[in-house]
Amino acid sequence: MQSRSPDTADQASDLFAYAVLLRTLNRELNRATLDFAHQQGLHTTDIHALAVIMDPAASADGPVTPTRLREELGLTSGAITACLDRLQRSGHVSRVRDTGDRRVVHLVYNTEARALAREYFSPLARATEAARSQFTPEQLATIASFLRALNTELGEAHDART
Repeated sequence: MQSRSPDTADQASDLFAYAVLLRTLNRELNRATLDFAHQQGLHTTDIHALAVIMDPAASADGPVTPTRLREELGLTSGAITACLDRLQRSGHVSRVRDTGDRRVVHLVYNTEARALAREYFSPLARATEAARSQFTPEQLATIASFLRALNTELGEAHDART
């Protein structure tokens, strides 16, 4: 079977080719993420939770709380509690009470754990930078715009299904 990746101008608008490339990217990212989870004795859900806690886009409304994490991951309160217990026991996350309202708990990705993840994922960061270096700033701006638009569309499609 002939490869359908968008390596030529004719294939650049082929939706199937994009789907293949996105699935391939997803597999590569999942492979690295699952290897890290296994090495750290974490569940896949734990890794997804860490991403929500550390990513600025997920915490645009302020620090992530267990409720916000539950909403982002679509899990039950019990599942979030179990996940946070594992992350806290493993030293990745701390639960910190809000100083203004002690009923509110903020989730903090611990500095040492963040450094551990940064070290583990440094090959991924180097690969990303190597790929980025192949494009002009204008091309990178277009790629970033595409990824933002795709994330928005995928989020809206998900919301429409639920």
